[in-house]
This record gives sequence, structure tokens and C-alpha cells, in this order.
Amino acid sequence: MRRFLSLLIVVGLASLTAACADVPPPAEMNRLPVYPRTTPSEAMLNALPVPMQPVPVAVYGFSDQTGQFKPSAVGQVLSRAVSQGGSSLLMHSLQEAGNRRWFTIVEREQLKDLLNERQIIRDMRAQYLGEKGVNPQALPALLFAGVLLEGGVVGYDTSTVTGGVGASLLGIGGDAKYQQDTVTVYLRAVSVKTGEVLTSVTASKTITSYAVDVNVFRYVASDQLLQTENGFTTNEPGMLALQEAIDKAVYGLVMQGSDLKLWSFADEAQAAPFLDRYHQERTGQLSPQQVIALERKAATKARAVPAAAGAASASPHSSPASTGAG
Repeated sequence: MRRFLSLLIVVGLASLTAACADVPPPAEMNRLPVYPRTTPSEAMLNALPVPMQPVPVAVYGFSDQTGQFKPSAVGQVLSRAVSQGGSSLLMHSLQEAGNRRWFTIVEREQLKDLLNERQIIRDMRAQYLGEKGVNPQALPALLFAGVLLEGGVVGYDTSTVTGGVGASLLGIGGDAKYQQDTVTVYLRAVSVKTGEVLTSVTASKTITSYAVDVNVFRYVASDQLLQTENGFTTNEPGMLALQEAIDKAVYGLVMQGSDLKLWSFADEAQAAPFLDRYHQERTGQLSPQQVIALERKAATKARAVPAAAGAASASPHSSPASTGAG
């Protein structure tokens, strides 16, 4: 029985070590502001092939529709569970699609401020230049959109996955715990001309938290007790997870719109592999991780082809100088 318990503790410690190996190390203190790194979902948006023509879109709002407050173990917290800046995050995702070539975005969220500023321009030009009408060269007409993008954050599920592992031997032990939340966004495209809902997309992203604790509690002498504790907690930023979910929704919106012939790629042959990977992910044939790996492999191959072509054109057999010498 004692051997069995010892074996059980050893297995538990091994499991704890393996769990801790997958946990990112604690973040270092950085007193300087930084730019966020490009996420895999943002890289997929950037890699989209160019469209036949940009799609003019307007966003009036992309709000938090969950109504949930941030969970707390000590009482009610009035902070929201997810960011209230969904519209700003959606604008960023739309701009990143195809390296700013997929959408023409018009300002509508703060339309009143825009109209007030244009009114000031008209008043000042009328007062100081004597203009009685609108000068179209000084104040051209506003752009209008053919498609409205609407939706919001429709779900925030806490503790969708929880677990942990721990073990102790002779007063030395530790434990690792983890928890996953899930944020879900919904995005739809509406025709301004007819009011028809053209297509809609739902995307989700998990938010993972880790906690690792190590402790020692044992006598090092008959009258001396050693007690130490160490550990850290890592929480994935909820705003970053929401941005990635919106990136995924915008990517799916482009692909679904292409399938429905709402818009099209400039080069259908170039876009075919992207559509194939999207369909395989939707049907469960490929996981999101596999899709990202294939996207990176295709991007690396695409960068290698122009480099090889440039090296061939710079070879001595084809250079203008060598031709002239011959």
C-alpha cells in the first residue's frame, strides 16, 4: 500500500511538471508602452487576396449584448466582463483585411461630431469669404456605404473548462490550475438599398487563465521548520481575445460573401486555396491550428517565389552587363 501511494505521488508530480511546462512564464515588468504583436487571426486577414473592388461599409455600433459583469469572488463588481469598445476593434479588423484593400469604411459611430465640424467649415467660409452656398471643392460630399455591418458580443461564458493537478511528497508539493472562458461575437452584413440581411457570421475565442503554486513545508531540524511558497497566475487579456474573435468573424464574412457572389476576389485562382481551407475548417476537416499552419506555409512559399525570380534575373548569364560584354 505504501509503495502504491509513493507511486501515485510520483505520477502526480510528473503530471504537475508536464502541466507547468505548458504554462507561459510570468511576464517581466516593462515600464515602456509597446505595440501589440500580430496575432495569427490578424495575419490571416492581412494575407487575404485583393478584391475585385473595395466594399464600402458603415458601422453604427458593435456593442456588448451579453450584459454580464466581470466575475468576482469577493462580491459584485460593476466592471463589464468584456470590452465596450467593440466598434473600434471591428474598425481595426476591417482595415486589416487584405492589407486595407478589402473595405472602404465610412465614419458613422460619431457622425454628429463629423457633421458639426462640416457645419463649422460652412459657417466660417460664409462669414469670412462671403460664400452663400456650399463650395464642393472645399467641402465635397460625404461618402456613403452600400453595406451596413451590425452585430455585437453575444456571449461570454465563464468556466467552460476548469481543471488542475497537484501532488505533495514529504512536505514538498505544488499544484497547477487552469480555467477557460469563451467570448462569442456575431456579425451580419445588411444591404442599404433593400434592407436585406445578406449574410451573417458567428465566431468564438477562448480566454485561458493559469495558476501555478509550489510550496515546501517540512522540518529541517527537530526545532526548525522550513515553509516557503511560490507561484504565479497568467490571465489571457480579454480585449485581445475579443479582437481575435472579431478578426475571425470578418475573415468568415469575406469568405461567405464570396461564396454568395456578394463580392469577389480579383484573382479567383489565387483565392481558391483560401476558400478551400475555409470550407474544410467549417466542416471540421481542419482545425483552426491546421488552417493557420497552412496559411503560414502558403505565405512563406509565396515570398520565396519572388525572391527566387529576383535571384535568377540577377545571375551573370542574364545581366545586361554580361550581355554587352559578349
